[in-house]
Amino acid sequence: MEAGIGDMSGSCPLVMGIVNVTPDSFSDGGRYLGHDAALAHARRLIAEGADILDIGGESTRPGAQPVDEAEEIARTVPLIAAIRAESAIPISIDTMKPAVARAAVAAGATLWNDVAALRFSPDAPAVAAELGCEIVLMHMLGEPRTMQDAPRYDDVVAEVEAFLLARADVAQAAGVAREKIWLDPGIGFGKTLDHNLALLAALPRLCGHGYSVLLGASRKRFIAALDPLATDADDRLGGSVAAALHGARSGVAAVRVHDVRETVQALAVEAAIRG
Repeated sequence: MEAGIGDMSGSCPLVMGIVNVTPDSFSDGGRYLGHDAALAHARRLIAEGADILDIGGESTRPGAQPVDEAEEIARTVPLIAAIRAESAIPISIDTMKPAVARAAVAAGATLWNDVAALRFSPDAPAVAAELGCEIVLMHMLGEPRTMQDAPRYDDVVAEVEAFLLARADVAQAAGVAREKIWLDPGIGFGKTLDHNLALLAALPRLCGHGYSVLLGASRKRFIAALDPLATDADDRLGGSVAAALHGARSGVAAVRVHDVRETVQALAVEAAIRG
């Protein structure tokens, strides 16, 4: 059986570099909206040591407005094809929409990163099985426009864990191979600071179910809640690296980050210390 992306991580998490081809993402919206700028950024992340590139054409920041699938395909698919033409690096498509995932995989993507955990449309699980690619199932409370409107849980760790395992069961029932499934607790997606900290502390528990786990904490707002000086997303590097290192110690298979070079370096030092 061919090894999946998640099987490549060994003792050090893979680094997934973010390429947002959007005008409104919370950290770098508009910076790489043009095809040439996005391709140059992708090349830079590869040179900095990224193991995976995550291409997104629709912002999922709090309050973000939906993008129709034709526009999302127009933003992402030409970039995926251009990257694949010059690099064998694994490429992830960050989308909720099965049609976008299908177009992206046809262009060379090898992983579907779905913040809706195959709930966007009834055919999403079947499409995931049809495509045969790896699939990230993420927890999100509600949807991007409303997810940060006073999120509440009785036990955030137990509820997120139960949701992710249930969605993994749905994917497998549709025909997705177990080894192709990733779980993502969805840091910042319908969570308060305390919820995010509880989920980060519980990463070893979430990693204990035999699925690859993806951690996406880079530059997120919870860091600003701990450091009032970090109001701008670009000022959250220290907290982002700290979260990545915690993820490494907790057993995650990959960390999704904006700052690839700094994260690669930090993880290398962490791995060397651990021997």
